[in-house]
Amino acid sequence: MTLTFTASYADRVTLLFRWLGIILLAMLLGGSAGLTPTDTALLLSMALYNLVLSVSNLSGRRFPHQEMGSLIVDGVFSLLFLLLTRYQGGLFVWAGMLPIFTGALYFLLRGGLLTAGAEILINGIVVVGVLGVGNGLRLMAFPAVVMGFSGVVVGMVSQQWGYSTTQRLAFEKTKQEEADRRERERIKALYKITSTMTATLSYQKVLDMSLDLTANVLADRENDNQIVSAALLFYGDDLYVRSARRFTPMDHRVILPAKEGALFESIRSGQPRKLVDPQNDPELNKLVAIRNCGVVYCYPLRTVSEISGVLVFGHPDQTYFNDQRVEILEIIGRQAFVALQNATLYSNLEEEKERMMEIQEEARKQLARDLHDGPTQSVAAIAMRVNFARRMLERDVSAAAEELFKVEDLARRTTKEIRHMLFTLRPLVLETGGLVEAFRSMAEKTEDTFSQTVVIEADEEVVNDLEISRQGLAFYIAEEAVNNARKHAEAEKIWVRLINFQPEIILLEIEDNGVGFNVGEMDRGYEKRGSLGMVNMRERTDLINGVIQISSVVGKGTRIRVWIPLTDEAAQKIKRGKI
Repeated sequence: MTLTFTASYADRVTLLFRWLGIILLAMLLGGSAGLTPTDTALLLSMALYNLVLSVSNLSGRRFPHQEMGSLIVDGVFSLLFLLLTRYQGGLFVWAGMLPIFTGALYFLLRGGLLTAGAEILINGIVVVGVLGVGNGLRLMAFPAVVMGFSGVVVGMVSQQWGYSTTQRLAFEKTKQEEADRRERERIKALYKITSTMTATLSYQKVLDMSLDLTANVLADRENDNQIVSAALLFYGDDLYVRSARRFTPMDHRVILPAKEGALFESIRSGQPRKLVDPQNDPELNKLVAIRNCGVVYCYPLRTVSEISGVLVFGHPDQTYFNDQRVEILEIIGRQAFVALQNATLYSNLEEEKERMMEIQEEARKQLARDLHDGPTQSVAAIAMRVNFARRMLERDVSAAAEELFKVEDLARRTTKEIRHMLFTLRPLVLETGGLVEAFRSMAEKTEDTFSQTVVIEADEEVVNDLEISRQGLAFYIAEEAVNNARKHAEAEKIWVRLINFQPEIILLEIEDNGVGFNVGEMDRGYEKRGSLGMVNMRERTDLINGVIQISSVVGKGTRIRVWIPLTDEAAQKIKRGKI
C-alpha cells in the first residue's frame, strides 16, 4: 500500500493514539509519585505538538514529511521521558511505546518491527548504562517483549488495513474511471446528436435519429434495450405516432386526442412531465408498449405560438429518469425541436420553390394565351385588312380609305392591349405612386382597353404602414380578381375597396355584380381547369400572412375579401378567426 492512499487515515489514527498515550502517561506518572515539573513540561509539550497536528488535520493540510517527522519527535520524547522522568524510583521506559505505534501505523509491519527494535536497543543501552547490566536487563525484559509484540501486532493490523483500503480505493478508482468513460461517451454522443441533427434537413430522419441516439446515450449498459420511445406529432387536432422504438404494430395505429392526462398537461404548459405508473394515464394506457413501463417522460415540442407534438420516453424502472437523464432528455428535446423546425422550413422552402415554378409556368401559359387571344389575333386581322384595303384601292378608293381607318383603329386597340399586359406584368406606378395609385391606373387601363368599369374606393392613409412588398402582393391579388371578373362575370361594374378594417388589419375587397358561380363546385373541379387564378390569389394571400374569403351566388355576383395583417399579433388574431 502506498502512502498516498493511507496518509489521511494514518494521521487520524496516530493522533488518536498519541492523545491516548499522553493521557496514559499522565495517569501512570501521576499515580506513581505525582507529576514533577519536568513531567508536566514534557506532557504539555507533547499535548501542544499533537494539538497543532490535530488542527492541521481538521483543516485538510499536512506538513512536509509529516510521517517521518512524527516518528522522530515521538522518539525524542520517549528518550527524554527515559532520561528525565522517574517511575517508582526507576527509569521510565514505557514512553517508548509511542514511536512504535507511530512507526507501525505509518510504515506498516516493517516500520513497526524496525521502530520496536530501535526502541528496545536505545532504551536497553540507556538502562544498562545507568543501572548496570544485571538490573538493566531485568528492567528491560518485560517492556522489550511488550514493545516487540506491539510492533508486530500493530504493524500486521496496519498492513491488513492498508491492503483492504488499497483494494477499496482501487475499486473506487476503477468505478470512477468507468463512470468518467461513460460520461465522455455520453458527451460525444450528445455532440454527435447536435451536429448531425443540425445538418439533417429530412423531417423523418430527425425523428428517427433523436430516438435512436437518445437510447444510446441513456443506456447504462451496452445491452440495455428496455427504453421505449416515440415521437407523437399533430395532424389536425390529434396526435399520431410518426416514429417509435419498441412499439407494437397496433401502437403505430393509435390516435391520441391529447385532451387529458400527461400529454395534455405537457402540451398545455409547454413543460416536460414525468409520470410514474403510466398505465393509469387515460390516454397513454392505450399504447401497449407504455403499459409495461414504470415511468414515462414527456417532452413537448412547442414554442409560445407553435405546437408540433411530444417526445415520449418510457422505462420499466420507476427510478430510471434521474436528474442526469432528465437533463440529457431536455438537451436532446430542445435540439430535436430546433432540427425539426429547420427541416420544416427547408420543406416549406422546397414547396414554395415548386409553387413559384408552377406560378411562373402558369404565368407563361397565361401570357401565351393572352397574346394568342388578343394581340396575335389583332395583328393577324390587321394583316388581312391591309391586304383587303390594298386590293380595294384599284376599284374603290373611298372604300379602301374606310378600311384603312378600321385598320388604324384595330392597331390602336392592339397597342392598348399590349400596354395593359405590360402594366399587369410590372406596374411601375406601384413603385412610384403606391398601391392606391396603382389601383386607379389599373381601373383606367381596364376601362380604356376593355371598356370594363372598375370603381376604386380606397383610403390612401391605409397603406402607409404596409410594406412595399406586401403592397405588390395585394395589387396582384386585386388584379387577378378583376381580370377574372372581366373575363367571366359579365359584370357591369367591378368595385375594388381598401379600408382600415380593425387596428393593424387592412381589408381588401373586390366585388362585382355579374353572373356569379358556385364556389364549392368550382373548388372541386379546379385542378382540372387550365387557369390557376384562384390558386394564385390564395397563395399570395398566404405570403402576406392574410386570410382570403370567396363568396358568390349564381345570379348575384361575387365578393372576394382579403384580410391583411400589419403585425404578427394581428396575423395570429386573423388565423384564430377573431375578426
